[in-house]
Amino acid sequence: MSELSFSVVIPAAGIGKRVGADIPKQYLAILDKTIIEHSIAPFLAHPDIKKVIVSVAKNDQWFKTLSIAQHPKLTIVEGGKERVDSVLNALKTLPNNDYVLVHDAARPCLQTSDIDKLISHARTTKTGAMLACRVRDTMKRTNQSNQIEHTVERQNLWHALTPQMFHNQQLITAISNIDEQHLITDEASAIELAGGSVTILEGRSDNLKVTQSEDLLLAEFYLSKLGS
Repeated sequence: MSELSFSVVIPAAGIGKRVGADIPKQYLAILDKTIIEHSIAPFLAHPDIKKVIVSVAKNDQWFKTLSIAQHPKLTIVEGGKERVDSVLNALKTLPNNDYVLVHDAARPCLQTSDIDKLISHARTTKTGAMLACRVRDTMKRTNQSNQIEHTVERQNLWHALTPQMFHNQQLITAISNIDEQHLITDEASAIELAGGSVTILEGRSDNLKVTQSEDLLLAEFYLSKLGS
């Protein structure tokens, strides 16, 4: 049986307005590197990752100025209107039989151990999986007026993380068949809508996504502890 091949897709065409910066959040600097450089670095250094495809906006003027843009493993493609479009554009450049790890451009604290966990799962089971961490806080469901309707049972409740890894052809087919009425915010959602099952692997909770301005300080703290 042939050895499995692993590639990475980084959708990076978004603007990330909630951070409140003048440039897309993935280009903000933490410890002398941009967020996206931190996010991509573990994949470029990983011996089992063959290719990294980055989807950027048509008018992106920042990524090509980064030193990693010239890395031999890395290819740039034009992104789409939504995250799912950017992912699909990148997937179509990769071999159908690859297992593809899709990772958020604004998750700079990913550790190699979580990449290893996904790759090991694929080699053992020949199936995809996603990283997630258990919900620790009490969860509340509200109405549109922010009045609590009920408390959500947190047992078996998870925070979705990335990377999320699936067989490339399976993911292309799932995304291509999505009805426009469905909002797809991650790759697992597409697989679920297509009737597939998705396994969760427990990942590190410090694999945070920079969404709000205060996340920058927390990401800086984590990265400083990693020696980045």
